[in-house]
Amino acid sequence: MSDDRVQPLRRNTFEGADGRRLHVYGELRGRPGDDWPRVQPAALQKRLDRLTATWIAFSPARNTRPHSSDRPPGGPVCPLCPGGPEVPFSYQAAVFDNRFPALLDDPPPVPDLANVAPSVGRCEVVLYTEEHVGSLGTLDPVSLARVVAVWRDRSSALWADERHAFVLIFENRGDALGATLSHPHGQIYAFDHLPPFIAGRVTALAGGRAATGACLTCSLVEEDMASERVLSVDEQFLVTVPFAPRWPFEVHVLARRHGLRRLGDLRPDEQRALAAALRAAVVRYDGLFGFELPYMMVAMEAPAGAEDWHLAFEFLPPHRNERLTKIRASVETATGLFITDSLPEASASRLAAIRVTFREEAPPMQVVADGH
Repeated sequence: MSDDRVQPLRRNTFEGADGRRLHVYGELRGRPGDDWPRVQPAALQKRLDRLTATWIAFSPARNTRPHSSDRPPGGPVCPLCPGGPEVPFSYQAAVFDNRFPALLDDPPPVPDLANVAPSVGRCEVVLYTEEHVGSLGTLDPVSLARVVAVWRDRSSALWADERHAFVLIFENRGDALGATLSHPHGQIYAFDHLPPFIAGRVTALAGGRAATGACLTCSLVEEDMASERVLSVDEQFLVTVPFAPRWPFEVHVLARRHGLRRLGDLRPDEQRALAAALRAAVVRYDGLFGFELPYMMVAMEAPAGAEDWHLAFEFLPPHRNERLTKIRASVETATGLFITDSLPEASASRLAAIRVTFREEAPPMQVVADGH
């Protein structure tokens, strides 16, 4: 077992002619050339649905995103592998501004119409490793610790921008979820407003505090720890199937400490525990049906003022068995009322039965900016 000593992780940042940025973490093995591709923000905008008072983002350029089946002449099969257009050299981990964003920090002008606004924000792509095959469940301990440090670094930077009301780290793994590239990677979106589900959570936490004078999240963590839905628990994190999941094998990794609201709040021991908990969750998923289970993973960090929010990573896999996936069809899409096909206690029992082998944990990392 490693101690809590923090290892330095170097970050070098490059900026293209159009302002698009590339952050390279760890050993610097090259730099982008003058031909580094530019962002494609065509017709980027958001429109207000007045019946629901929610914003809808539009980004037609996303239709031209590269796909794993693309084979550029003279280039690698995968655009995210070393030598591809995004990182044209070997790397340990990297983050770059998405060329096909839904949000942009300096979006193009929009039509002068009521209820139309610029899509202000950021969209970044996080490359976990230069290896084309792998996942959070198979990365070696040092690489996984590096990913957590990268998330922490980019999250803190995006939250520090006063234009951003919410920052979402996420991963869509698998073709079933529309992932166009299979290289191990995730994304980060920074929003200029609170999305509706997030606003709803903030309201619920405020209501809980007003009703009881206590933290609603702390109460829920204690209730979950006493349930039969627990997959694992240590001093830092609880891993559980939630009481009311929307997806059949949904799993939440919940911070136990009140005050651990964002990735930037992680102590060294919590960084290490989080890496281990995420790896174990993915290992359980991959052992459930004998293949790499597609999933959505989201890091739920606290918006400003949500003092009772605890950091959580939520895994939302669509499969209900080895052959069938849950489709968010008419009722759920139109009303927001989810209908789940199995009781969470049964799902937890199946996931808990999967053996997770111990792996030596790596010391946490602290990003040190070299700058370019």
